[in-house]
Amino acid sequence: MTGSSKRTSPLVGVVDDDESVRESLPDLLRSFGFAVDAFASAEAFLSSESLPRTDCLILDIAMPGMSGPELQHELAASGHTIPIVFITAHGGEDARPQLIKAGAVDYLLKPFSEEALVHAVRRALSVP
Repeated sequence: MTGSSKRTSPLVGVVDDDESVRESLPDLLRSFGFAVDAFASAEAFLSSESLPRTDCLILDIAMPGMSGPELQHELAASGHTIPIVFITAHGGEDARPQLIKAGAVDYLLKPFSEEALVHAVRRALSVP
């Protein structure tokens, strides 16, 4: 949505270095009524115009350059309180407690179900 029209759909940012994730997740989320912007890196998200408008982030943990947890820390340090749903194909549940303690809403291991992702995003946005 552009111009002065008021956005009615929450904006979900997808930050993942995996191109297939950046293509499939936005399609899924749009089918549930969310607006979506996708980024190949944490740095791309931080330098985007979407940063101040993002209502929720779906964030990969392991990426080249700045990792998901590093982006979470950077956002907190700069005063941005964006709910985060972490996704990862690397590792197990070991990182979950620290990420949740640092403010993440959820931590999903790939492959996760569409239902699990949509549920996590709705919780992050406090949408029933």
